[in-house]
Amino acid sequence: MTDCIFYGGKGGVGKTTCAAATGLSLAAAGRETLVVSTDPAHSLADSFETDLGSEPTELEIRSALESDPDESGRLWAVEIDPESQRERYEKLARALAADLRSAGISLSNEEVERLFATGAPAGSDEIAALDLLVEYVDSGEWETVVFDTAPTGHTLRLFDTPEVMGLALETAQSLRGQAKRIGNAARTAVFGPMSMMTRGGDDEDESLAAFRARLERARDLLTDPERTAFRVVLLPEGMAIAESERLVDRLREADVRVDRLVVNRVFEDPEDDCPRCLSRHERHVTRVAEIRDTFPDREIVTLPERDGEVQGLAALREIADRLPADR
Repeated sequence: MTDCIFYGGKGGVGKTTCAAATGLSLAAAGRETLVVSTDPAHSLADSFETDLGSEPTELEIRSALESDPDESGRLWAVEIDPESQRERYEKLARALAADLRSAGISLSNEEVERLFATGAPAGSDEIAALDLLVEYVDSGEWETVVFDTAPTGHTLRLFDTPEVMGLALETAQSLRGQAKRIGNAARTAVFGPMSMMTRGGDDEDESLAAFRARLERARDLLTDPERTAFRVVLLPEGMAIAESERLVDRLREADVRVDRLVVNRVFEDPEDDCPRCLSRHERHVTRVAEIRDTFPDREIVTLPERDGEVQGLAALREIADRLPADR
């Protein structure tokens, strides 16, 4: 079975770095691994210093491996393009519009699309993430899929989406069924036996059902503690601690397991003759202790502050060495 690891938290705290480093570590340990960016503001390509698109790209990682390359796994990465999924959802709305018109309900495609959208407050990036989560996991191509998720607000919407969209689709399917029955009755009254020749196919019905099934499948994956782990990344700051506590509570309510918090950019080595550095170091030590007290039942990992961005396999390998062995 394919395992899933999600890195979440506020924007700019280092989720992409953690996801990329974890992917590299898993591949070095012999696992076939895919790293996925679901954040609309992608930076995964920058972390790996390579071009990435909306299809998984295999990365050349031999130069960063300390183990025998022949015994290692392989690493892929992808940046999800929400626009590439848009046509799929527009097809569902157009199918609903066609059935409503066949029953004599005058609605344009645009009006039905707006009606459909009101049942799903989450954006297309979250929908695409959930849809592709199922596709990547169920393909069997990878042993572990690591997700660099969007910032906290987007992440919460991502986990809300299966339930919200399930209800919206259930309503849409019921409405379509009623419309089709009315439309079929009208065609029979007008055309008699020839009405069968005027009916459309049921491909759209199957699309609605399949779409809803994929969202339900995503919910099952997200809440399966044997297969999915969620890790919160934060900085050693008071506001970050409070926000992370809200995120962990929200995920607990959604039955999503949070097994680790990663405290990034901790100032570790102050110079003795630098009072400002010593003060900052003491403040970070206090914040890390506060995080441990706030989350006593979670594993807490710290990563050091670095000069500049973490880019390239060598830099990612240094981060990977600080992260505990993964799934």
